Amino acid sequence: MTPLAYDRSFIWHPYASLKDPPPVRLARAARGVEIELADGRRLVDAVSSWWCAAHGHNHPAIVEAIRRQSERLCHVMFGGFTHEPAVELARRLAACAPHGLDKVFFADSGSIAVEVAVKMATQYQHAKGRARRTKMLALKGGYHGDTACAMALSDPDGMHTLFRGMMPQHFFADRPTAPFDPTSLLEQVAAHRDEIAGLICEPLLQAANAMNLYDADYLRLLRDIADENDFVLVFDEIATGFHRLGPRWASEFAGVAPDVMCVGKALTGGHITLAATLASGRVAETISNGTPSAFMHGPTYMANPLACAAACASLDLFATADYAAKVTRIEGELARGLESARALPNVRDVRVKGAVGIIEVERLPARADIDRVIDAHNVWLRPFSNFIYTMPPLVSDTATIGRIAAALVDLASAPPGPAADDGGFHE
Repeated sequence: MTPLAYDRSFIWHPYASLKDPPPVRLARAARGVEIELADGRRLVDAVSSWWCAAHGHNHPAIVEAIRRQSERLCHVMFGGFTHEPAVELARRLAACAPHGLDKVFFADSGSIAVEVAVKMATQYQHAKGRARRTKMLALKGGYHGDTACAMALSDPDGMHTLFRGMMPQHFFADRPTAPFDPTSLLEQVAAHRDEIAGLICEPLLQAANAMNLYDADYLRLLRDIADENDFVLVFDEIATGFHRLGPRWASEFAGVAPDVMCVGKALTGGHITLAATLASGRVAETISNGTPSAFMHGPTYMANPLACAAACASLDLFATADYAAKVTRIEGELARGLESARALPNVRDVRVKGAVGIIEVERLPARADIDRVIDAHNVWLRPFSNFIYTMPPLVSDTATIGRIAAALVDLASAPPGPAADDGGFHE
């Protein structure tokens, strides 16, 4: 049985059925902005392999850092041990994080980093003697991950509706917009103030549920609300951090810092899984002075040495080049390249922010048209819901961005396909 045949029969892929699985392509190598297939073709990775390959694939510096670390220490439990890669990474994260976020808790994925952040908010309130404050206030349209608590904080009408019965129930304000409308946020706070432990959002870009760009005034209002009510403010920068929107952190657009921040994806440049939850001294000290004084979480692969070494090498790359300038150039090239899509009959809107380009359509084209465009342009796309989008590697040159934009416009030109039985949520 060939690898593809075995895969089709026995392997479950994300957001896919085993009964009639979508086609997959056999990757054998990757370098720079391209993924090489078993048949020798090379596809430009227009989605940075789910937004994490910021420096491109198999960057020599990161690969070498992993290799060197593998000769010394591949893994050791973080309960009772520490190691130099973790210490160095924590030091460097604290140095580049928004002001005051200098307490670092390592996790093994973005979803777990969100779970950790919510437990921090809850344990903070518990330590303050506020036992009723166990809920979060989130924003409709958001996405925070696929584990139970992370799903519960994501859009209640989004891709996780099947699991409502098993998820904890939180509070939601209306989807944020541009221009700014604070009404729903203020109403939710007034109605549930004594039950809210913290506030959580993806700053400025709601990604995998809505591809929604919104006004920075929401972040300023959330900061004010958190200060007035002693809520823990959590920014989920897993998708938006490390220059995806331009600055190192999306919160910089608003000039505010959260109490807790989740990072992941580009943290290791997409070479190995790692995430982190950074907290302020105030949050950490309050939890540590409470009962229990220990923070109650501990992933098995927390602070894996290989992953920490990769992340340090990734941060080196971010420090040695002007990624904000790279993103400014990409933003302009995407805006120009996608502009013609506005006139297409199936297109609702075109949005560009930083190294993110979005064509919102009435309905996605058929699977055959998506595959046709991928093969015609040799550009890997992963549209979902009503969105044809790109989040390219931040090292993509002008020619690469042009190819990506042409592929997106070509796909948006195709006729609408049949309605998906899963609502199209398959990102």
